[in-house]
Amino acid sequence: MLSDYSLYDRPLAELSINHKLLITTLNAHSFNVAEKDADFKTSLIQSDVLIPDGVSVVWAVKWLYNLRVTKIAGADLFFYEMERLEKIGGKCFFLGSTNTTLQAIKQRAAKEYPNVLVDTYSPPYKPAFTQLDNQAMLAAVNSFQPDVLFVGMTAPKQEKWAYEQLDNLQVGHIGCIGAVFDFYAGTVNRAPKWMIGMGLEWLYRLVKEPKRMWRRYLLGNFSFVFSIVKEKITK
Repeated sequence: MLSDYSLYDRPLAELSINHKLLITTLNAHSFNVAEKDADFKTSLIQSDVLIPDGVSVVWAVKWLYNLRVTKIAGADLFFYEMERLEKIGGKCFFLGSTNTTLQAIKQRAAKEYPNVLVDTYSPPYKPAFTQLDNQAMLAAVNSFQPDVLFVGMTAPKQEKWAYEQLDNLQVGHIGCIGAVFDFYAGTVNRAPKWMIGMGLEWLYRLVKEPKRMWRRYLLGNFSFVFSIVKEKITK
């Protein structure tokens, strides 16, 4: 149920910069997955900050509880953090994706955020990490001790990993932002601003990658709406 989640409803500028924060996102897809994956749901509920990353979630909160929350995409979090680090000369670490994507991120960030120190690590592609895998990732991150750690291993893997390793990470903010790695690297194009503004980013991704996205957005959106209607009826 959507009532299980406590969504962040303030500007990103009000995030504490003096404490370690696990920041995750909730959209229709992650809601659906979490309903079937108890560990994923726990990682979202136990996050320090859960941002509403989707117009469907914003709509559902309004319809169910007559509350207004503002959509905050993973990309919004990314640019906020990078701009904040640029001002203070901070450090940022990207964990996930391929070495090619990570190299593209470093090259672009060096031009756009020259005052931010950036480091990266590409973990192995496998369903589950071994203890040695985790040790290698933690060593890479903790030796750098970033102000911000971005984790991009797709949901629900990235959220569960960050939650499980939270106490072992020597970092400031942890942002699980998935597809933003590819958007920023330029390997995948994000929707035009006018589509994002109209809440149609999901449609853009569906048109661009129909074979990969049709279940998520067609069947998934129907499942989400069904869950919300059911919650409304049983309130």
